[in-house]
Amino acid sequence: MTAPILRIVIGTAGSGKSTIAQRLAREHDAAYLDKDAMSARFVEAALAAAGYDPGDRESNTFYLQRILPLEYDSLLDVAGTNLRLGRPVVVDAPFSPYLGDPDFITGAAERFDWPPVDVEVVLVRVSPATLQRRLRERGLERDRFKLDNWDEYWAEHGGRTCAWTGVRQREICNDEHQA
Repeated sequence: MTAPILRIVIGTAGSGKSTIAQRLAREHDAAYLDKDAMSARFVEAALAAAGYDPGDRESNTFYLQRILPLEYDSLLDVAGTNLRLGRPVVVDAPFSPYLGDPDFITGAAERFDWPPVDVEVVLVRVSPATLQRRLRERGLERDRFKLDNWDEYWAEHGGRTCAWTGVRQREICNDEHQA
């Protein structure tokens, strides 16, 4: 049996990573795991129950330290379950807080008991103008902080790279004029 392939589609919110991740899942008959679909309702309820704005994730220390790690642990645990079943998996999530940790994926594979797996990271990029327009058009509350603090947001997230070891990486430009 060959090792299942785990494709991790990363990029900023609004880059089009979900569109690309869904296309890859269809093309490869893979399980599709979207972090927001799996956890957004729980995250919003937890933030509201703790007395926080359910749409504020970027500047909320409680979210960043207590909830966000649980979101990613749950996502990677479910990915491991599918990989152990021999299923290819496509994960759709930004992974922003973890991109600078070279050992993040090897650590996740160990923590969540993944079988031998081939990991491909697909980094979706867009221009700042395209991203800003998409965030405005989709009108999500969780994008308000990004748009209200655009220069800082883009400076921190716009040019992110992935330092993970043991993975193959490719980049896709998802601007309209190149789609």
